[in-house]
Amino acid sequence: MSATTEQPAASRRALPDPGEKVPTISWPIVAIFCGALALFAFSSWAALAGALAEPLTILLSATAIFVLFTVLHDAAHYSISTHRWVNVAFGRVAMLFVSSLISFKSFAFIHIEHHRNTNDDDNDPDHFVSGAPWWQVPIRFPLMDVPYLTFLVRNAKRRPRAEVVETSLLMVSSVAVIVACALTGHLWTLAVLYLIPERVAMFVLAWWFDWLPHHDLDDTQQENRYRATRNRVGSEWILTPLLLSQNYHLVHHLHPSIPFYRYVAAWRHNEEAYLERDAAIGTVFGRQLDADEYREWKRLNGKLGRLLPVRVPQRSSAPAAEFHPVPVAGVDRLTADSVLIRFDVPDQLRDEFSFEPGQHVTVRTDLGGEGVRRNYSICSAATSDMLEIAVKHLPGGAFSTFALERLRAGDTLELMTPTGSFGTPLDPLARKTYVAIAAGSGITPILSILRTTLAVETESRFTLIYGNRDAESTMFRAELEDLEARYADRLRILHVRSGEPSHPAHLRGRIDRRKLEGWLGSDLPTSTVDEWFLCGPVELVTDLRDLLLERGAEPDHVHVELFHGYRKPTDSEGFDGAEVSVTLRGRQHEVSLQAGDTVLESALKAGLDAPYACLGGACGTCKAKVLSGSVQMEQNFALSSADVEAGRALTCQSRPTTPSVAVDYDH
Repeated sequence: MSATTEQPAASRRALPDPGEKVPTISWPIVAIFCGALALFAFSSWAALAGALAEPLTILLSATAIFVLFTVLHDAAHYSISTHRWVNVAFGRVAMLFVSSLISFKSFAFIHIEHHRNTNDDDNDPDHFVSGAPWWQVPIRFPLMDVPYLTFLVRNAKRRPRAEVVETSLLMVSSVAVIVACALTGHLWTLAVLYLIPERVAMFVLAWWFDWLPHHDLDDTQQENRYRATRNRVGSEWILTPLLLSQNYHLVHHLHPSIPFYRYVAAWRHNEEAYLERDAAIGTVFGRQLDADEYREWKRLNGKLGRLLPVRVPQRSSAPAAEFHPVPVAGVDRLTADSVLIRFDVPDQLRDEFSFEPGQHVTVRTDLGGEGVRRNYSICSAATSDMLEIAVKHLPGGAFSTFALERLRAGDTLELMTPTGSFGTPLDPLARKTYVAIAAGSGITPILSILRTTLAVETESRFTLIYGNRDAESTMFRAELEDLEARYADRLRILHVRSGEPSHPAHLRGRIDRRKLEGWLGSDLPTSTVDEWFLCGPVELVTDLRDLLLERGAEPDHVHVELFHGYRKPTDSEGFDGAEVSVTLRGRQHEVSLQAGDTVLESALKAGLDAPYACLGGACGTCKAKVLSGSVQMEQNFALSSADVEAGRALTCQSRPTTPSVAVDYDH
């Protein structure tokens, strides 16, 4: 397997950060939303009062509906606000005007499928319009919601029951209103107020949002993201406001979460990087430009913008893992039995608490005089400035009970600097395929890996298979939906649920060997996947790992993370005592190891604050380099073969096989 695909020399540059983020609230969207509603209300009043001619009121109402589609469009990508409910609220209202036949959630699903499968005849619902022969255009444009309904019916079993019911009720209600108006003699009034304006708006939307950006482009989104849709340049003083920035539709497909009014800024930030990838560009009059032609066109119209670099995650600067008191910034409920804990890392500790995706922190606190330490994976993106962990309640669990019931913002916990090596090195130039399989709280390290990988490796693709009992018990369900909307063409999430009888049959039940065999035999053959990540119960993870290795996956590319370790009975017979030299935080200590003890146990008995967490060979917190002598590890779920070959060992699992051993925790 290869991490990169051969590209022309001119294109060997990472796609930079677009430099545009989702706002807390998008005031331009609020403005056009209120303006469009006011315009629609005015035109409806004018039509009913006879204050304006009917063609003019129809034009005004159609304009309002056209503008409301942009509200709906940004809501579907969760671009209006960082608060999910705000996007849903705006989307639901706008959807009633754009098409009363489909629910907002159904539209969002269909639109994301368009992003994933752009220009794919069979799987792109918008190809009905963008692939239309010229002589069918006048018929297909006003009927673009017909393929949407067909697509929805075809995929009804994949969708949540509440969403299907909502769409069904909307369709029945719409038909009922039309029939009622026809029977009472008000059908023409309804047509003037809504039916005709809605079809006029639909015609323009199909023309400007679908046909202009996509027609006559042969590449699909999966084949070439830069040539599946285009930018249209020229006359931008009128074209950009008229199309509400959809003349820069390519930017939207590359960065779906950017608000519509920031498309142009995102393009200008990174113009040269897009051109190096032979981005599809056309002029307002339909002439297609290659990169050199566009550069010449641009030379006559201004300078190219500067590039914003991609931030590659860095490991902690701490020489060895150590504890620091860190304030809790917030505790938010995720599900009925789990919480998200956000930390306010002091500025002077930022470098020490920087982390790579897949790493974890050990939490230590004093509960009723009894010291407790637990290991939790970091779930925030390594490219963000946040440090977050998720805690799921375990029956009888001391810390998890405390976290759910008593922990509050402003409290202080002792955190060990990040450790672990579940993730893989990221390269902004890489074009890789990742697959992660997680069950329950196993999503936490996977979420960090997923978030960071898609942000840094802008050409890589990711599939997540996530098992839970039901939707309500799914940790980070809303966040995962947001990520699917943001990375529509590069991220696919398969939810496997054991407690939902109505869930699609092929995704019903538990993740197991049989299900994975099915995926390996269809769309996820091991030969096409560069990196596998498995996180969940011991039996599940080890069974799936064995299957992947049987099917030809390379051991170093199948990464395993176990939260609670694997504490099998210890057999210490045959191991003698030894003298151990321990280097920890720059100081060397000599300790005596009793027969049968591990290196970690000897260090702790000597009073050294050696790093550890799970004690089961799963987390890697106790990793050290063996400088001299030799040890035997009982089990290893945390170190790669490269780590072992480099002389590293898990000290919680290591017993000396020579009279003296020297280990270094600082390496």
